[in-house]
Amino acid sequence: MASLALDQAAPVDQPQPGPRFDYKTHPLAKLLFAAIMVGGLAFAGWSVLTDTKGVGEELATGVFLFLGLALLIALGFEFVNGFHDTANAVATVIYTNSMPAHFAVVWSGFWNFLGVMLSSGAVAYSIITLLPVELILNVGSSGGFAMIFALLLAAVLWNLGTWYIGLPNSSSHTLIGSVLGVGFANQLINAGSRGGTAGVDWSQATKILTGLWMAPLIGFFAAIALLLVMRVFLRNQKLYTSPMPNTAPPIGIRSALIFTCTAVSFSHGSNDGQKGMGLIMLILIGCAPTAYALNRTQSASATPAYVQTANIAEAVFDARSNGLPDMAPAQARTVLTTALQQRKAETPEVFAALESLSRDLTGRVQGYGALSKVPAEATGNVRNDMYLVLDTTKLATKKPEGYKAEELKALGDYQKKLEAGTRFIPLWVKIVVALALGLGTMIGWKRIVVTVGEKIGKQHMTYAMGASAELVAAGTILAADRFGLPVSTTHILSSGVAGASVASGAGLQGRTVRNLALAWLLTLPAAMALSGCLYWAMLNGVKVLGL
Repeated sequence: MASLALDQAAPVDQPQPGPRFDYKTHPLAKLLFAAIMVGGLAFAGWSVLTDTKGVGEELATGVFLFLGLALLIALGFEFVNGFHDTANAVATVIYTNSMPAHFAVVWSGFWNFLGVMLSSGAVAYSIITLLPVELILNVGSSGGFAMIFALLLAAVLWNLGTWYIGLPNSSSHTLIGSVLGVGFANQLINAGSRGGTAGVDWSQATKILTGLWMAPLIGFFAAIALLLVMRVFLRNQKLYTSPMPNTAPPIGIRSALIFTCTAVSFSHGSNDGQKGMGLIMLILIGCAPTAYALNRTQSASATPAYVQTANIAEAVFDARSNGLPDMAPAQARTVLTTALQQRKAETPEVFAALESLSRDLTGRVQGYGALSKVPAEATGNVRNDMYLVLDTTKLATKKPEGYKAEELKALGDYQKKLEAGTRFIPLWVKIVVALALGLGTMIGWKRIVVTVGEKIGKQHMTYAMGASAELVAAGTILAADRFGLPVSTTHILSSGVAGASVASGAGLQGRTVRNLALAWLLTLPAAMALSGCLYWAMLNGVKVLGL
């Protein structure tokens, strides 16, 4: 029976010397690293200039510099995320001698890069939906810019602080706390003057926070179960003994561990990279709305399908409006905004507003011929109306009971068309985020690698322990990516290592487990407080400067 004691269980074999961390980086490798980093930033700047000029949007020098600073901070978050979370993928292959440390981090960085590039994009906007509706609709305002800078700086500062003391803190946890802090501060500042649009969408927050608190439990118990199952079906005793010093495992075991490292690296990139993409899109929409508020890559041939889908959905809205008269667009926007505030969208009045605003929106898009032809002065209104119709329709169909199958299909198809027009990720954004995350994995990784590899379990990590922890992490993250949910690689992997240690009978190091639990408990309130204070300070700074 596996012991659950933190400090009482004795190690099953003698501690072994740790892996080598004294590799020196070749000067050419440093030069290549710097060249890729500078090239990525230059590529981002060139892409912004090309995109804006392509739609006739000229950015003032001040706006361009402001945009550059915001992008630098957002990419900095992904860079810090990379070296903060590298240990989750490479600690097991390093401590089982499956890969040398210097090669493992490069390997992990490459697969993180691929994970970002091949990601679905479903997670990118999930955290953004936590933000106050008013800030999303007016992201180009002073409040919108203060929001972006506050949450990004808070996330970067907390990640750097926990990295410095070697704690495997979750970047996802930090970012979500920063987002919640901004929303909560905005609600307090406005003191109810703007209703629910000024605060956090707590129904969405509850859904995401549920995933965060469940992640450690999933990692812990799934790793225990998997290791026990492995003991039943895989009888090779080498799997359950500590590696010999400086000796690689047999080829089969080594291949399995490299596979699990690759899977965690890829899945981490596919999930965590998307969070940076969503934030960068908010920045781009605020600074260069003509180029990025709408998906201008859609061709004119997509417009007839959009119009047809909208007309079918409008018939559903009409049928559920109980014959209420049409509304003017301004009145419809007010009704839909209130519905999003109060999280109630099943009333006839809301469906009448959806029908009216959707019909007006469809007529405008049809008149322009394509989203790519929407003029600069109309871009903000079209984007905000699409956002209002999309999110209110999603809210209205959150409980599918009472809808006919054909109604749900019609509204679901309409939602996909609206998402395609507003929630998109340009290829260059994927590339620069992939570079930031991939390059970040290659530096600063030692502190947390040592924590995961040496300070969680009391026994030196065995091959089976490493494989079970990483298989659980990779499987859980890929499943979350499939459903568009942000999850914590760190929480799942660290608790997986702890579960594998318990299942091996070696027990846990109480001090490290307490520190991990403390970081898990403190991250959310600390990030909320930090981002909220930064947001308040920035808003007041804007008022003082008269901007």
